[in-house]
Formats: sequence, C-alpha cells, structure tokens
Amino acid sequence: MLVMRGDTEVFEHATVTDLPALLGEGDLLVVNDTRVFAARLLGRRVPSGGAVECLLLSLPAPGADGSVECDALMHPGQKLKPGAIVQIGEGEQTLACEVLERKFFGRRRVRLTALGGGNVAALVDGVGHMPLPPYIRRGDTPEDRERYQTVFATARGSVAAPTAGLHFTPAILEALEARGIHTAAITLHVGYGTFKPVRTDVVEEHTVDPESYEIGSDAADLVNAALDAGRRVIAVGTTTTRALEDAAVRGGGRIRAGRAEATTFIYPGFQFRVIGGLMTNFHLPRSSLLMLVCAFAGRQRALAAYGEAIARRYRFYSYGDAMLVL
Repeated sequence: MLVMRGDTEVFEHATVTDLPALLGEGDLLVVNDTRVFAARLLGRRVPSGGAVECLLLSLPAPGADGSVECDALMHPGQKLKPGAIVQIGEGEQTLACEVLERKFFGRRRVRLTALGGGNVAALVDGVGHMPLPPYIRRGDTPEDRERYQTVFATARGSVAAPTAGLHFTPAILEALEARGIHTAAITLHVGYGTFKPVRTDVVEEHTVDPESYEIGSDAADLVNAALDAGRRVIAVGTTTTRALEDAAVRGGGRIRAGRAEATTFIYPGFQFRVIGGLMTNFHLPRSSLLMLVCAFAGRQRALAAYGEAIARRYRFYSYGDAMLVL
C-alpha cells in the first residue's frame, strides 16, 4: 500500500495490515457494505438460437406483474432491437429477457420475466454468473460468489465489488477497533457509472450515471459526530466517497439518514465536505475514479504517486494494491 501524507510528494510504502498504525485513535473508517450479485447472464436469442451475453446494470424490485425492468449491456448489441427476446436458462430455471429500448454504447432497457412464474431475483442468482473484471480471463466459479465480495458485503445490488474493501480481513478490523478506530457502514450499489469511460475532452461535459445509496441513522450519527469533533473521516473507496460527499451536498454539510441517488461528479476543484482521508485502489486513465483521486490528493501529487507505483511495480485494478491518502 502506497501512503501519501500532507501536501508532500514523499511516499511511504506499507501493507494494509499496517493500517491501524497509520491511522489515529478517534478516526472513523467508513466502508461500503454493498454485495455483488450474479449480474452476467448468458442466453440464446429466440428463435435463431444465437448466443447473447447480458450484463445487468441493476436489479430493482419487481413490478406488480412480477417482472423487472432495468438497464443492461448486451452483446452483440447491434442485432438486438426493441422486441428481441433472449432466453436464459432452461426448464423451471428460465428467464425471458425482452429488449424494450436501444441506448448508446450497447446499452438496452430490458424486461426480465420468470417463465415458470418464479421470483426473478432468485432466478438471476440461480442462472447468472459473477461479473468478474474483464481482465480476469477465465470463467467464474462457485467460489467467486464469495471471493469477489468484501468482508462487509450484506446489501445485494452491485455489478462490481467496491474494490478498496477487498483488502480487509476480520483480523484487520479487530486491530483497528483495538486502536480506537471505529467503522461505519453505508451502502452504494456500484453500477456502470463507476466504470463509464470519460469520452469528452472537457471534463465538465462528462456526466456520471446515478448510483443509488443508503445511509442508516447510526452511520449518519457517527459521521456527523466525527465532523463536529474535528476527527477524521476516512473513506474506504471511491464509492464510499461519492455517497458521503453527495449526501453532504444535499444536507448542506450534514449527513442525513435515508436513500438517494448519487449524481455528484467529483473532479479537481471539488470542495470536500466530509472525508479527511481516502483508501483506494489504482485506477485507469480517463476514468471518473482517477479524477476523484486527483480532486482529493491534488492532480500533480496523484500523478506523481501513480508514477511511483508503476516504478515500484504496484498492481492496478480491482484485485490490485492500495493507496492511502491522508
């Protein structure tokens, strides 16, 4: 784990097990307790039988008829027009996926129906595959349903793990608690907006997709108490950061319990109201995630840190190494 402190470009090299010693008594660590669901569906087009891959971008509650409408990325997208039907699974474990609307860059609005009259969410769990990062060049296994989760994962709804949380173990959490560093959990369901590449030359012209989040009353009280006492709030991950800062924008600097849609785009120049520290993985160029890191750490410092990480052969992406910005 690469550690950045203050305004300097002097970096420390540590491990995540050093985190209790790197933080201080009274610091509040805020984590994302979202859980990844089996969002990758493999099926056949009706009636041609052509193979189709569908990545659900969310899985909302069913409508009155039991069906679920949501957005998805579909391949081969150019052939799937409104009205196209894809069958996923077989026998009693069968879903019908109907294309309702074409959108840009392979996105579709779809309707999922359980052909046997069962529960759509349960069928997705049964026939779906874990949406492993694309650089993991193998099929998913049953073990991935737990391996691609953080130790905090309880609230089902993400299409990707909040990867900074993957570094934590029960032993690290116990060591943090013993040092007087408390933990609060909030929920932001990771969707396509987290990974959508920035395709504009002007940062302000990029829009991030909304992502739903929920902050319980206990977590809101802990964060507000830390802010009132001048204690640091350390966000574990960019998703946690986005939820907290979006909530603070809505609450005039205070965190209010409840549900909302995160629409705040954090890039250099953003005024942070909540977090005083950030633990995160290393991100791709031209991504809103890297822009968030640059906004918090400072663009030049962040780029210098990335140069140091590359020179030291740090690992990037979801299963990679971490950085801590204090």
